[in-house]
Amino acid sequence: MSEGADGGGGGGDGASARSPGGSPGGDGFAPSALGTREQFGEESMTRLIRWMQKHKIPLDASVLDIGTGNGVFLVELAKSGFSNITGIDYSPSAIRLSGSIIEKEGLSNIKLKVTQLVISATCHFISNDLFKFQVEDFLNPSTKLSGFHVCIDKGTFDAISLHPDSAVEKRKQYVQSLSRALNVKGFFLITSCNWTKEELLNEFSEGFELFEELPTPKFTFGGRSGNSVAALVFQKT
Repeated sequence: MSEGADGGGGGGDGASARSPGGSPGGDGFAPSALGTREQFGEESMTRLIRWMQKHKIPLDASVLDIGTGNGVFLVELAKSGFSNITGIDYSPSAIRLSGSIIEKEGLSNIKLKVTQLVISATCHFISNDLFKFQVEDFLNPSTKLSGFHVCIDKGTFDAISLHPDSAVEKRKQYVQSLSRALNVKGFFLITSCNWTKEELLNEFSEGFELFEELPTPKFTFGGRSGNSVAALVFQKT
């Protein structure tokens, strides 16, 4: 497994304990009001959004952020024009935190509505945009979690991989849940600090094929060089 970190949201807390790999570059993002973007890196967010723009992912394509945590990545997606974005997290406190982040970012005209375990927010700062924050266990998802064009993971798979009980089985469950959530020919963008490219190719060998490897920071140690994180794009077959 590779060293470094580019950990994810609430679902990726276990992975984010590792040391950050690389530092954010001149990516055009303004500093977060709370400074929490460093948990998975502005560089990581930029990399993913630029890929989506480069490949002309429609702005109304349904996008799922797996382990959304504080919801900052959803805010950046909305600022980039994406209008059908959903963030899920197993932690109700993480979902509540996402509302606080939105407030701190100065998006005070977002209205949050709590209904049982589902929190949704209509974003009036961008015309007709809709945030959906939802409490979900991705290993045991609801039947409504399906039909997505793009799924994104920034540390949740890492955290599941570090689970002390039945990690192998949980990784298999993850792949099965991902397959149910993603449309055929849909894209899965994963950033991992614990798995190498080759290991991820093996983990997602059933039902997915590698579409592209994204450039990530490199390091040199003892005369050998490598990547601090792995960032891959898979397409569902």
